[in-house]
Amino acid sequence: MVNGLLGKKIGMTQLLDNDGSIVPVTVIQAGPCVVVQKKTKPKDGYDAVQLGFVEFVKPKRVNRPMTGHFKKANVAPVKFVREMAVQDGNGANPGDKVMVDIFAEDELVHIIGTSKGRGFAGFVKRHHFRGGRATHGSMFHRAPGSIGSSAYPSRVLKGMRMAGHLGNARVTVQNLRVARIDQENNLLFVRGAVPGPAGAYVVVEKSGR
Repeated sequence: MVNGLLGKKIGMTQLLDNDGSIVPVTVIQAGPCVVVQKKTKPKDGYDAVQLGFVEFVKPKRVNRPMTGHFKKANVAPVKFVREMAVQDGNGANPGDKVMVDIFAEDELVHIIGTSKGRGFAGFVKRHHFRGGRATHGSMFHRAPGSIGSSAYPSRVLKGMRMAGHLGNARVTVQNLRVARIDQENNLLFVRGAVPGPAGAYVVVEKSGR
């Protein structure tokens, strides 16, 4: 059984729970996905399948090596391809469809995506530093303070938290609960927020908990 599938973040909305409470959820177009390649332990050293998120892509956008790769599996070219683990070594074969029905309501999932890029950010926004006092005459409001020693080692140590590039990084949000599944439209409603902007590709994996 395939351990997850690929999807696209649509946006956020609210659902009304049975007890009348409002639940914020993220809507994900989860699939349909197609198996492009099957990897086995005797041949590749591990069991997995290569999934592709089914959506239209212009043939000129696919290079020749990937075109031959898709042709070998007898599937249409796709843009978003990722490997997915399989349970008990029982994965699908090339050309098989993987749908959103592999998940169940109230199941926990891990979601992997790319966070929004924020460009160059200061250390207050990037690392949540408190900064200095805001009183008049302080002259130490949003300054970083000391970043290293003077005499020894006379340099800035690696890993020092400073201003720099924020966002646009791989982020994994663990143990989000599936609130609702719409199999007809391949939609997955997950409680809470998911990294990335609307329209971003995500990977949804079973938590196993």
